Amino acid sequence: MMRALPAVACAAAPVPRRSLLLSTAAAGGLITTRSDRTTTAEEASSCRLTSGAALNAEQLPLRLTRGATGAAAKIRASADAAQAATFSSTDDALAWAKKDNRRLLHVVYRVGDLDKTIKFYTECLGMKLLRKRDIPEEKYTNAFLGYGPEDSHFVVELTYNYGVDKYDIGAGFGHFGIGVDDVAKTVELVRAKGGKVTREPGPVKGGKTVIAFVEDPDGYKFEILERPGTPEPLCQVMLRVGDLDRAISFYEKACGMELLRKIDNPEYKYTLAMMGYGSEEKNAVLELTYNYGVTEYAKGNAYAQIAIGTDDVYKTAEVVKLFGGQVVREPGPLPGISTKITSIMDPDGWKSVFVDNIDFAKELE
Repeated sequence: MMRALPAVACAAAPVPRRSLLLSTAAAGGLITTRSDRTTTAEEASSCRLTSGAALNAEQLPLRLTRGATGAAAKIRASADAAQAATFSSTDDALAWAKKDNRRLLHVVYRVGDLDKTIKFYTECLGMKLLRKRDIPEEKYTNAFLGYGPEDSHFVVELTYNYGVDKYDIGAGFGHFGIGVDDVAKTVELVRAKGGKVTREPGPVKGGKTVIAFVEDPDGYKFEILERPGTPEPLCQVMLRVGDLDRAISFYEKACGMELLRKIDNPEYKYTLAMMGYGSEEKNAVLELTYNYGVTEYAKGNAYAQIAIGTDDVYKTAEVVKLFGGQVVREPGPLPGISTKITSIMDPDGWKSVFVDNIDFAKELE
């Protein structure tokens, strides 16, 4: 539940190794896996972050694994193949995906001033700092913030890359949604703390729900929704897509989500779809928005991805492939630890990483 008074940040706990490696999806450096190829050390060094620059997304690679060659690569490929699932039909695959134990874990994005952002989230939005870790050898720092423990709540993962104080959010990312008891009081607090209010409290266009919009120090928009007593205050991630029916089909079939509701608003020329793994009242959801006639958006280099829990990353990757999705990181354990993940990309280029539920729970202990 959102509190009107500023929250006091709790003591930062050590960041589990899984989280450190996953968070590199938003940081630079190391030899990387990007799309369907592994970059060389020379390519990785050419992607060094430049102070004060807004970098191209390709200069911020996904650092999820080191490149394997020779015998090591063959051993890993054989192990992955041995664990791969085999579905008798697409119906069987879809049924498994729907039954898999999934939920949204966290959303990853980059910020230019970590301390300033943490201060805004804790004092203006009522979040708590759950954990923070500086990785000087890799030149980045990450912080996890939210409204409850990570084993039961959706949280944000912020990444600060040394020397980079500006990012391009792009036109594709929309906003994050936060449910509160009183929108007006929350907006008053944001304004009193020097925050930017971009939309005053009032009913949503074409509806009755009271909302407002504010911006954080990096320009990320937050929709403040009036939802008294909500168990999951951080409740939405809104992304724009070029073909809504195609996106809905992908998230239903490849990701096992449910279409919770779909709203067409011809007066304002947009259609939105709420997708997720449970009701909006109790769970964080993905809000997909289609603006009439717009088929493509610039992604920028600020927003990174959403992490989703699964009982089996191998089956998850197979389902994604069966329904035409792109797997950009094959399923398997992260180097040096047992946490298993797989990364995918939707038809519009938005990325998600699936994380093994048991491994995730162990890393949070």
